[in-house]
Formats: sequence, C-alpha cells, structure tokens
Amino acid sequence: MSPGAPAGPPRPAPLRIDVFTIFPEVVDGYCSASVLGRARTAGALDLRVRHLRSGATDPRRSVDDAPFGGGAGMVMMPEPLFAAVESVEATEGLARPLLLLSPGGRRFDHSVAVELSGSAPGFSLLCGRYEGVDQRVADHLCDGELSVGDYVLNGGEGAALVVVEAVSRLVP
Repeated sequence: MSPGAPAGPPRPAPLRIDVFTIFPEVVDGYCSASVLGRARTAGALDLRVRHLRSGATDPRRSVDDAPFGGGAGMVMMPEPLFAAVESVEATEGLARPLLLLSPGGRRFDHSVAVELSGSAPGFSLLCGRYEGVDQRVADHLCDGELSVGDYVLNGGEGAALVVVEAVSRLVP
C-alpha cells in the first residue's frame, strides 16, 4: 500500500467475551486452538479468561462453602465471585450482560447465539461449580442465566465453551 492511500473500510471492533472460572487454563487452552485461536490472534475475538479465585481473601483462595441454609454439597460463595467481577468492572469495564451458566437458565440456541454476537461490546459468562452458586450471585451480580441443555455438568466451563464457540462463529 502506498503512502496516502486509503486504508480501506474500518475494521469492526472485536467481540469481547469475559469468562469467569476457577479453571482458566481449561477455557484458555481450548480457545487458543483452531478457529477460536485464529480469531483471537486476528483481533476478531477479544476473549478474556478471568480466575474467580482472584477474589478470594484466604490463604487457600477458597471459593466454596456449605450452603447458607444448609443442605448437601458445596456452593460457590458470593464474596470472591463479587470481588472478582467487581475488580474487572472497576479496572477495565465489564462486557454486559453477565450471564450465569446454570441448568435453570434461558435455553441457549442459535437465536440466542445471534443475539449475543450482536451485543456490543460483548458479554460475560460466569461458570458455576459444585452444587451451584449462592443465590445472591444470581440475584444481585448476574444479569441473567443461560443453560446449554437438560443435563448436569460438573461445572460451567463446558457450557462456556459451547457458548463461546457458537457465538464466535457468527463474528465476521
């Protein structure tokens, strides 16, 4: 291209997706390969993987506890989740909506993928784990819930990968 020549049409801003998880290496590793990896390298997809343990304050960086009202299993505590999300929101801004991946959420399908692919500047996903998250997280931190189907997974990372891959395929 010669000096002074027009640069062509402006490149659209990349779609930003923030994924909050206790297993960032799982999400980042998968999304660094194949088409997703090339989209990230080319600048079409701005995928930011966030470690939920960054919001924990104890030496073990705990994110789980017994349910407040009792019951079996463990749930993710609200304090470290709020801290991790609010830290990103304060320092970099957060792509909204923030969607909790949950079996009781809105069913994810192609129409939802199209909707999310057009949400500017993007959206964020919160991966649950254990028996779920403390209800205060769903009620006061997240903007909604999203489900990838009627089955139980060990955590939200697999669901996040489904959403990221389906949505990113729709990005030019």
